[in-house]
Amino acid sequence: MAETGPADGQRTTRIPATWGYEARNGPALWGTLEPAFSACALGREQSPVDLTGGRRIELTPIEFDYGRARMEVENTGHTIQMNPEPGHGIVLEGIRHELLQFHFHRSSEHLVDGARFAMELHLVHRNEGGGLAVVGVLISEGGSNAALAPAWAHLPPDPGTAWAVPGKLDLASLLPPFRTTWRYRGSLTTPPCTEGVAWIVLDTPLPMSPAQIAAFAALYPNNYRPVQPLGDRDLCRG
Repeated sequence: MAETGPADGQRTTRIPATWGYEARNGPALWGTLEPAFSACALGREQSPVDLTGGRRIELTPIEFDYGRARMEVENTGHTIQMNPEPGHGIVLEGIRHELLQFHFHRSSEHLVDGARFAMELHLVHRNEGGGLAVVGVLISEGGSNAALAPAWAHLPPDPGTAWAVPGKLDLASLLPPFRTTWRYRGSLTTPPCTEGVAWIVLDTPLPMSPAQIAAFAALYPNNYRPVQPLGDRDLCRG
């Protein structure tokens, strides 16, 4: 995940260092590229992780306040990012978090019992105090995703380019019908790898067609960070 994005239509703030996913600037080196990226190497609560097991408990359900939204699709140079108009979000443990943006990784960043999925969607939210909550949706190969089709028909090919998606996208359609989740405390999965992020990963994958996956892979074939040690953090499932 996650490049934090615009809350009110402002452009994404670019991180100055040239980081990426190649041998010369990839995840193994992120912590050395800029002093501000030190958490990528030294952090103790980093993401993603392998979602194995998890303590089964009764978790407070996430309240999704997702509707139909106009949005912009952007090639950030690291991923394809969708920037929706304001007014959508989640309520996590009684606290409202506004949806800033969502973006994609290939392959998935989180593993499930050691298995990697075709892609992963990250919906990035922020509360009034600046706290971040990310909803991760695993993506598997299947039928065509109709909700994303208008954006996927015209993916911006060059970094720094963006345009408006025709019509409105039903944000709720980005969520699988069954919403059992894994939850843990982690970090951004891109520099500066800031910790203190509340992670909610849905355990039912969302389908995308082979053609849709291939269209993304033509731009970003491997934009994922390897899994990080869970350590003594709680991984809860419910």
